[in-house]
Amino acid sequence: MSLDCPPSCPFVPDRSSALDFPMGQIRRFAPARAAGAGSAEAGDVDETKRNLLKLLAIAGVVGAAGGGLVGGTLQYAQPGLVGAKSYPTVQLIDVDGSPLTATKVMQEYSSATADLYLFNYPLTNEPNFFLNLAPASSGTPGATNVPGGVGPQGSIVAYSAICQHLGCIAPSISYYPPGTCPQTFKGLSFYIHCSCHGSTYDVTDRAANLTGPAVLPLPQVTLEWKDPSQGGDDSIWATGETGPAVNGHFNTLIGGYEVGATQTLTKDTPVILCHFGLPSP
Repeated sequence: MSLDCPPSCPFVPDRSSALDFPMGQIRRFAPARAAGAGSAEAGDVDETKRNLLKLLAIAGVVGAAGGGLVGGTLQYAQPGLVGAKSYPTVQLIDVDGSPLTATKVMQEYSSATADLYLFNYPLTNEPNFFLNLAPASSGTPGATNVPGGVGPQGSIVAYSAICQHLGCIAPSISYYPPGTCPQTFKGLSFYIHCSCHGSTYDVTDRAANLTGPAVLPLPQVTLEWKDPSQGGDDSIWATGETGPAVNGHFNTLIGGYEVGATQTLTKDTPVILCHFGLPSP
């Protein structure tokens, strides 16, 4: 019996080459009559190549769509610039949890206070020094009626606790009471000093620079005292800030979360290093 396929067979591959392709490769043979040439080679289609091209085309579409999706997702996942719309009015609370009053401050703190007392304002990542520059006793170093000072002697001030040079944060930058270091600047023996690179600030004059490398003063928190003689309750409030922006913030009100209605003082131990930069001009 003859096994040859007559011309009417729908598929007529060449017996010598029909199976001559790598194992696993798919090939489809189109009908010879559809090829119109009477030859099996004319209708021979490589399905593996066709499927690969289809997959590449699909991958390109999916990749483009996926890239747009990822890009859009990253755009919306990136946090916006958070902050406060304006400076909040915040009541200060003493370390014991009671409202901070000028009477308590004059009793508990002075220019000789060695520990640091800090509070955040106006954002939670913007710490500030709380200072009373009044002398501890008659004849000892201190200052009263300083710019921006409040309280009965105008000696209570607050400055940013982030150095204006490279942003070192308290306690690396600390308040140095009189006698902490042998150096004095402009006759001043107490100041804010940064142990990172030696910048020093004048606590009696809006934290102006005494030594570099910092060239900007520390921002000063605007304090408000509810004077009892004027019908107030003796409390102390933070209501704003003057000077340059806090280091690390394009704007003091941007780059963190706004503090609440009250801020409690926290106590810390200073890092002391009598290593000073060049005097400011």
